[in-house]
Parts: sequence; structure tokens; C-alpha cells
Amino acid sequence: MSWKIVHIDLSQDIPALSSDNNIHVVFWWRHIPLAHTEILATQLPMPATQVTNLAASAITPTVGAYVLKQNLLEDTLIDFEALVGLTHPLTKLEYISQQPNNKTVSIVICTRNRPEQLARCLHSLQNLSQPPHEIIVVDNAPTNDATMQVAKMPGVKYVKEPRPGLSIARNTGIRHSTGEIIAFTDDDVVVHPDWIMRLQQAFDDPKVMSVTGLVLPGELETEAQVVFEKHLGFFNFGYQPKTYDSAFFQSTKVFGAPVWRIGAGANMAILRQAVNLVGEFDERLGAGAAGCSEDSEFWYRLLAAGWICRYYPASVVYHYHRGSVDSLKQQMYCYMRGHVTALLVQYEKYNDRGNLRRLFRTMPKWYIKTIIKGNKYKHNTLIAEIIGCLSGVIYYIQNYKSPQPPLIRGAKNRLLSPPY
Repeated sequence: MSWKIVHIDLSQDIPALSSDNNIHVVFWWRHIPLAHTEILATQLPMPATQVTNLAASAITPTVGAYVLKQNLLEDTLIDFEALVGLTHPLTKLEYISQQPNNKTVSIVICTRNRPEQLARCLHSLQNLSQPPHEIIVVDNAPTNDATMQVAKMPGVKYVKEPRPGLSIARNTGIRHSTGEIIAFTDDDVVVHPDWIMRLQQAFDDPKVMSVTGLVLPGELETEAQVVFEKHLGFFNFGYQPKTYDSAFFQSTKVFGAPVWRIGAGANMAILRQAVNLVGEFDERLGAGAAGCSEDSEFWYRLLAAGWICRYYPASVVYHYHRGSVDSLKQQMYCYMRGHVTALLVQYEKYNDRGNLRRLFRTMPKWYIKTIIKGNKYKHNTLIAEIIGCLSGVIYYIQNYKSPQPPLIRGAKNRLLSPPY
């Protein structure tokens, strides 16, 4: 069944809910998303008092994480006594991250032959509460001039990149940008008005080199969109801010550091300084090449060099997932192909055996268990994912590069040491 998406601002009167469909409710406090919950059609109509009770239960962990400043990388319990002892904890959210950040922001959108989606994305950027320094559209290996025509908007810089590949396009966008922060989003995204302002605020520590944000669904109208959002869970990484640092990396790399948890490339920003430190995106990865994971492999390099990546869900975009099951299968094939390639690339560069352990032990065991249990939500994508994994190994072998000298460690040490 399709799901109706309802956004409720808890600073306003809470409504009763009624619909013939299931409802996916996102609770906000003004412009800060706090949680979502699912209400089945059989539970409707629902009075406002019951909606209020649902909201109170759902938002408590997020409010605690913001107000008590707890970094919850795992399912750690909130100190509820401390939270209950606060006076008006919700109103304290208004003072979170109020320090202004004056770093200039370049927005880069990499696109290929999707002018309608791009137009919708660009129109949403016109409503940003804090205008960016520049907006750059990278037209990646176009087959016509439709993207160029759409990009003829005030304040938009058009760049044509004839070589196909998302990493190539991202690197081209970086080279044409001039901002201190480079923010990436996708053409099938609509941004929240505070998107840029919140990304800027998250760069409040000189060791933070990359920030990701929350990706909410733009619609949940088809089976493929519902399965992707609710059962595959590749974009929504929760409503609590998280900091990924050297401690996280060192404690998890033996199993293959799960850098994919850091966020999604559809809502990602990096400092220009980060590119100087660890290099550009690996052009073997990403759509048009291995399939994806150019973003997570970049985060891997940052963490390996001792820097910090931050997930800051107050920065929000809305993604329109693929609508058909066939396109979802293709997407999952590409995701797993890219993921496997990234694991091998990370092993190539760092000799961290946890990447091989994940590839050759953890993932096969997980797929075997999934097949035995018969996960009904995986039946549409399971074969595509497994073929994607095998294809990733083949793709990596065909595109192997000799490991480079340890530039990253040297770059890290040079930057951490005072200049002389």
C-alpha cells in the first residue's frame, strides 16, 4: 500500500489524523526534525491526544541527544532522569547550533539527462533561507541540451563534463567551485529552506571535514518507494546527530569500518581543505562506474587520517525514490556492486583486512541467513544484490590500481603541526 506523508510541527496545535491510507508521520520542532512514526490505516482516525502521546514517545531520544549532547552511535540509553529534570526541553532546541558560520558554500548538483527532476531541485534552491555562494550544475555526458536549458536560471553556473561517471562529475564540480564548503545534492532531491544554514553550523570543529544530513522521502506512493524507505533503509540514518571520529574508525575497522552509516551523498558537504588532505573522489566508484560508494570511500580516507565526519540531521533534503520495482532492482545491483568495489579499494589503499572480512565472511553469511529466513521484502532485490556483489569483484579486478604512497598520513601530520 502507498503511504501518505504528514509533517507535524509540535510547536503548533497537533491535529487529529484521518486517511484511507497508512500514514508516515514526521514530527518536527519548528525546523528541526525529531522522529517519524508509522500509523496504519486500521488505526485511523486517530484523535489529537493519541497523536500527542505517539509524538512524546517517538521524539524523546532525539531531544535527549540534542539537549544533553550525547553522541549515540549505537543504541545507547538516554539519561531520561536528566531529560525529565529539564524545564521545557523542546524550547531548548531553538538554541541548538545558533553560532553563525560564515564559511562560503558552493552547491554542486551532478546530473545526466533528467531535466524535469533537475528543474524541481533548482526551484527548491531558490527558497533557501541562506543563499549559497554559488550553484553549479555539472551536466555529465549529456545526450542533448535539455539540462543546459534548465540550468539557464539566475545564479546557476552550468558546466559540461563529457566523461561519464558521478565521481568524475563531482570532481569537476569541485574544480569549478570557489566556496570553502562544497555541498552536494542530487537532481531527484528537494531541499529544506534551512539546508545550507544547518550544514554550515555543523562545521563547528576544525577537525570536522565532512557533514551529512537527513534524507526524508518526498513521496511513498509505489511498492518500490515503500520497500526502499522502510525495508532497505539506505537513506534515513535517524534523527540524532552523530560524530564519527578516530575512535569509531579504530574500533570498527577490524570488521570493515561501516562508513556507509555516516550518511548519503544526496545530502553531503565537504570542506575544500578535505580534498587537499585526502584527494578527490575515486573515479572508479560512483554511478556510471562501479555503481556507488564514492562518498563512503571518501569518508573512509578522512577517518583513516584522523579527521571527523559528522551526521547532522537538522540539515534536511527530500528524496524521490525510484518508482518501479525494475528500477529498484537496478539500483540495488549498482549499490552492492559499488559497495564491494569500495571494500576492495579501501583494502588496496590501507591494507585493512576488515574490508576483506566483511566481503568474504560477513556478507555471505548475512545473505545465506536472509535466503533461509525468506525475508519477503528482499525477494524483489535479493538476486540483483548478489549479482551486484559478484560484479563488483570483477569490476575491481579489471580496474585495479597499484597502491599509492601514504600521502594521507603525511598530509594529516603536516596540517596538525603548526607551520614554520
